[in-house]
Amino acid sequence: MKPFEYSKAENTTSAIKLAGNSSMYISGGTNLIDLMKKHIHEPDKLIDLTDAVSSEITVQENGIRIGAMVRNSTLAEDSLILDKFPLLSRAILKGASPQIRNMASTGGNLLQRTRCPYFYDTALPCNKRIPGSGCGALEGNNRMSAVIGYSNSCVAVHPSDMCVALVALDTKVEILKPDGNTEMINFEDFHRLPGDNPQKDNNLPDGAIITAIEIQNNSFNKNYDYLKLRERESYAFALISVAAALELSGNLIREARLASGGVAHKPWRWKDAENFLKGENATEENFKKAAELAIEKIAPLEDNKFKTEMLKGAIQQSFMNCVTNR
Repeated sequence: MKPFEYSKAENTTSAIKLAGNSSMYISGGTNLIDLMKKHIHEPDKLIDLTDAVSSEITVQENGIRIGAMVRNSTLAEDSLILDKFPLLSRAILKGASPQIRNMASTGGNLLQRTRCPYFYDTALPCNKRIPGSGCGALEGNNRMSAVIGYSNSCVAVHPSDMCVALVALDTKVEILKPDGNTEMINFEDFHRLPGDNPQKDNNLPDGAIITAIEIQNNSFNKNYDYLKLRERESYAFALISVAAALELSGNLIREARLASGGVAHKPWRWKDAENFLKGENATEENFKKAAELAIEKIAPLEDNKFKTEMLKGAIQQSFMNCVTNR
């Protein structure tokens, strides 16, 4: 690991003042420290945000506000989250290990980087790590790679489970920019597709700080499911994950939410399937049709063609779980 200077910011104003061209913010460090050890990130300075941003979960008029320093384990176990947004809790508990969840922060979870092996192995080509070096996974081992939204520059997938639930719940991200202005970003617009610039994971401006996320009240706290398919039951990233939620009136679907991980460079929302289900009955046949709509636009790579049927089955099963677990 390259030597670095460490500073602990008292507040966001001091954090921004401490930041420079070769500095990075750190909160839990569960991903960043690994990247520093592997010489993928080599900042001259780390600015600790532990005391600078909120670690509170607060009730607002139309929903809740979650400070960026709320630990993943705290968020998953909070009684308010379990009551109003249990889908979020379930997704968090499917991710990482208890030890990592105890350290990982809400803001840091949004910023974690892909676990593509070509990104982590500095001897292999990776446009995300070194722009212009090529994408080794494109013609190499792409079993874990994307099936939608990728480009010839990058086929990596976003690793977070929590973020799949957050995009399904129409979350907003509050950021503080270096000029001192605050901005709210729709969660769906926060992460990027790779395009020709896969080194950019998200649309967070340089030097900006995630200060909180906000979720508006909804009616998805009774009929929901988070299904994660992986190569082993614990501490493994998703081959396919599905966050599904329904707002029901009897057996009639008033609203539906459907998102996936393990399929794209960002948490992916299946809006065609959601729109199809709205106004339909909650039946296995309609869930099957929704799953078929979702997979129509995917384009699997050589080693991950199995994801087509896996995704179709996972979506159908996840929606069935929404209604059978009532």
